[in-house]
Order: sequence, then structure tokens, then C-alpha cells
Amino acid sequence: MAKTENGLKLIRPGSRRPDTEPQRNENRSGSYRRPDFMRKILIILEHPFAESLGEALATSYQAGADVAGAETRLLRLKDLDFDPILRRADQALEPDLVAAQEAIRWSDHLVFVDPTWWTNLPALLKGFIDRTFQTGFAFRYRKDSPFPEKLLSGRTARLLITMDAPSFWDRWVTGRPQTHALRRGTLKFCGVSPVAVRVFHQVRTSTPARREAWLAECVALGRGDAAG
Repeated sequence: MAKTENGLKLIRPGSRRPDTEPQRNENRSGSYRRPDFMRKILIILEHPFAESLGEALATSYQAGADVAGAETRLLRLKDLDFDPILRRADQALEPDLVAAQEAIRWSDHLVFVDPTWWTNLPALLKGFIDRTFQTGFAFRYRKDSPFPEKLLSGRTARLLITMDAPSFWDRWVTGRPQTHALRRGTLKFCGVSPVAVRVFHQVRTSTPARREAWLAECVALGRGDAAG
């Protein structure tokens, strides 16, 4: 693990937090229980900085899911090569977006990790959704019906959102625009449900101890999601 100038500890690929060591799956009698299935979890991370809280949350979640037996993939949008602007209806997908669609098809649980900028999604994440969640892939319009065919049905999702604003501002002043845009306007529209949401408020003024607690929480969330 590395430590940044603000005291935030990050998890590096291949490393493991002390509280994420592999554990036996046991039932109440203490005997070994084989998992019924292996969940396929795709983590979609949007943050331009490697030393970010979002990076730490995503890798902590992945560590928890991995040790609980899930198969995980981490997709960092900053590493993809694509045009985030939808310029025309017949715009071809770049190879990285084709691979992203294949990863979404592969998964049965999606996890979005991103900050809140100007009360909403970062531009790169919005562009990724515009380009990737296309008609024919994520949904399909039906003739003579206002309701689309939901092509991503059978999947669940979790949102891990960070913001500097306090909870009351997010809920009562701005009305949770990012949560509604991702959960209702995008994922549920395409059939992904249920969508759990965890917002980490007041990041800018948070203490190292509070951030460590958030990382531990994400480890636990990953473990829980891996169990289905």
C-alpha cells in the first residue's frame, strides 16, 4: 500500500489489505460450504487521478469481492481510448468500447465508482454511457410502445459515489441528480435492478481515519455482493 500526501492509503494491484485475507465459507455449523455460483462483477471506475479516493474505494471493493470468491474485472475509463462525444447515429465503436460492451455482457453485477462534479456525472463517464449504452445493446425501442425492451435485464448494480457536499445539500438542495441519472435514467431503464447506492459525503474535509473506515466498508460491500 502507498500513502499520499493527504494521508489516504491506497491498495495497489496484487496487494491485499490485512482484513481481506481469504476466509473459509462456513455455514452456521462451522462446516465448509461451497458457493452455489461465482458472481461476475464489473467495476467501472471514473477518476482521472491514480491517487484518488475513488481508486482506493474501487480496489478495496474488488479485494473484498475477490476473497469472497467472485470473478472481478476493473475498468478504468481514463485508460480507454475513445471519443466520449456521440457525433452521429452510425458512429463506429472504438476497440476499447467494443471490449467494454463485452465486459458488460459478461457481468451479472455492475459497480460504478465516480466523483460528483457540478452535482452530476463526470463528463468522461457520461460520454462512456452515451457511446456504450446504445440502442440494440442496452435497450431497444418497441413499435407502438413508449416502453423499451430492456436488454440488460438479469443484472444488478451498485453505485459508489463521492462528493464534497454534505448529505443535506445532496438530498434537499440539488435533489440527488447523479443518483437519479445513473439509477433511474440509465441502469433501470436498461433493465438493471436493483441498484444499491452508497454516497460518501464531505470528502474534502474527511479525516484519514474516516477514509480508512470507508475503505473497510467497501471491502465488506464487495464481500456481500460476491455472495449475491
